[in-house]
Amino acid sequence: MTLGVVLSVTGTANAVDSAVERGRRAAEEGIGSVWLAQRFDYDAVALAGIIGREVPGLTVGTSVVPVFGRHPLLVGAQAQTAQAATGGRFQLGLGLGARAFVEPVFGTPFERPAARLREFLTALRAFLADGEVEFEGELITASTPIPGKLAGAEPPVPVLVAALGPQSLRVTGELADGTLPYLAGPKALAEHIVPGLTAAAEAAGRPRPRVIAVLPAVVTDKVDETREEAARQTAFYDQVPSYQRVIALSGAERAVDLVEIGDEEAIAAAVARYFDAGATEVVFSQTDLAGPEAADRTWKLIGELNKQRS
Repeated sequence: MTLGVVLSVTGTANAVDSAVERGRRAAEEGIGSVWLAQRFDYDAVALAGIIGREVPGLTVGTSVVPVFGRHPLLVGAQAQTAQAATGGRFQLGLGLGARAFVEPVFGTPFERPAARLREFLTALRAFLADGEVEFEGELITASTPIPGKLAGAEPPVPVLVAALGPQSLRVTGELADGTLPYLAGPKALAEHIVPGLTAAAEAAGRPRPRVIAVLPAVVTDKVDETREEAARQTAFYDQVPSYQRVIALSGAERAVDLVEIGDEEAIAAAVARYFDAGATEVVFSQTDLAGPEAADRTWKLIGELNKQRS
């Protein structure tokens, strides 16, 4: 049961250098893993691979790469490269994304997301396992003209999905190694995420899936002003149907209600609630909500909690 952190990639000189340095610092604090969100200014898989190669022993992953606008063969090749570069410490986190970042950006209709996820994972898993795939679905075709297995990309890349709804959870349980949900509180985890995912995995004859809870949290004494900033940063999710549903299932009204803000004792208690609800790992996000000093306190706590569970 490890604890990790989603890196905020900044830096005025060279963002890649800055990300590597932050990854190195995370490892020094005793944090078990670092994760990169896919953005439009850097490639999350590539950057995770660079950090993992530069920081020995640190597990790296993506949280998450959206499947819309991407092809499983290309993502598979990226993932294999990162796995070889890190000596087997890379984890591929995928997600469906949101309509607002698909249709106006790629010109691709945000339609039948669960079906697209199923076809994407089917082709991707075959490719990662054997380096070859012949798949023709309704939405995706994947055919390797030459073998694509990469030397050194061992063990096979773990594939995780940020699944929230019943259909995506079913697909994830059947075809992926686990899930990494964001803004799914302990109630939603225990009553919705874990049971749905586990049942699908058992029906498919797969091992018990991992549940990596992505928890927005920060250690600070400035609770009120930090919550105001958290409300501003998470307001987007209040407009996304899949998040609206999981927020409600968590017993909350808004995304900000699921952001944990307080002292070390309060945040440690929040982490314990997620593990009690069925999380196998917890990854902190938004640790920079209250500025550098609070981020330092938060990272120190993550490292301490991770060492206690190691």
